[in-house]
Amino acid sequence: MTDGSSGGETLDRVLTLEIARVTEMAAVAAANLRGRGDEKAADQAAVDAMRSELNTLAIDGRIVIGEGERDEAPMLFIGEEVGTKNGPEVDIALDPLEGTTVCAKNLPNSLAVIAMAVRGSLLNAPDVYMEKIAIGPGYEDGIVDLSRSPEENLRALAKAKGVAVSEITACILDRPRHAALIEAVRGVGAAIRLIGDGDVAGVIHTTDPEETGIDIYMGIGGAPEGVLAAAALRCTGGQMQGRLQLNTNEKRARAEKMGIADPYRVYSAEEMAAGDVIFAATGVTDGNLLHGVRFYRDRITTHSLVMRSRSRTVREGRAQHYGRAKFGL
Repeated sequence: MTDGSSGGETLDRVLTLEIARVTEMAAVAAANLRGRGDEKAADQAAVDAMRSELNTLAIDGRIVIGEGERDEAPMLFIGEEVGTKNGPEVDIALDPLEGTTVCAKNLPNSLAVIAMAVRGSLLNAPDVYMEKIAIGPGYEDGIVDLSRSPEENLRALAKAKGVAVSEITACILDRPRHAALIEAVRGVGAAIRLIGDGDVAGVIHTTDPEETGIDIYMGIGGAPEGVLAAAALRCTGGQMQGRLQLNTNEKRARAEKMGIADPYRVYSAEEMAAGDVIFAATGVTDGNLLHGVRFYRDRITTHSLVMRSRSRTVREGRAQHYGRAKFGL
């Protein structure tokens, strides 16, 4: 990632319309296999559809957050080039199926997501864990911080919101590693929404607490998902911090190879997704913010969000696609 020198450059506004097609294609492909119990098949269908649509866009794109490193993923791997090459040079972070287990079980909040920014603007993070904390817009900078305890962060957020801590709800991945965190949150009197998967959706939910009931996201999840979530928060004015969990020599070596010199650095949302950022998400399964794909006899419907950091605009779109041919169905 650059030091922000690319922050003054902007993306073509047309991309905010075209980017939704990319997530729509991936979401429909995955939704066609939801509830079947086959995570790999659903994920592969989403990957194939997203890659095919990306290659129709007038961009010179490079994947910086994708399905894995080159030796782990046959397509949409980190470093892969996509697009027609007749357009702006952009970095791309993506997850064709965020919440593969969620989709396979047809549970809430599975999404197809993508973020795009001017070349050099997205953190090139290895596929490791990241400790994260995030809140939505409307607060002074520094209300929450990874250097503080969960109790301190919850009390500070409650004070800033003007409510009792008991009225704060934290979203946390339901994992054994979060046992102490969960105990601390409940110990101070806050509520918890445990999620089984999909921490990009979990972070995005903080952007609209009145709708989702989520005030803060806390805990350890994937670093690639952290960059995607940071891109979404950049578009709405939310706050986020992330710290890579580089707890082995092998992980530190991989991170260093990707340009990360300080393994203990705490990244802000602006450092993970700098400059002009476009973010899109389409629901695969029903969730708090987005409805899932619907299949009808004569049409398919999708529900998407498209955000842009430069204009702080969030567009919500419900599309009706008549005829299934364009989805290969």
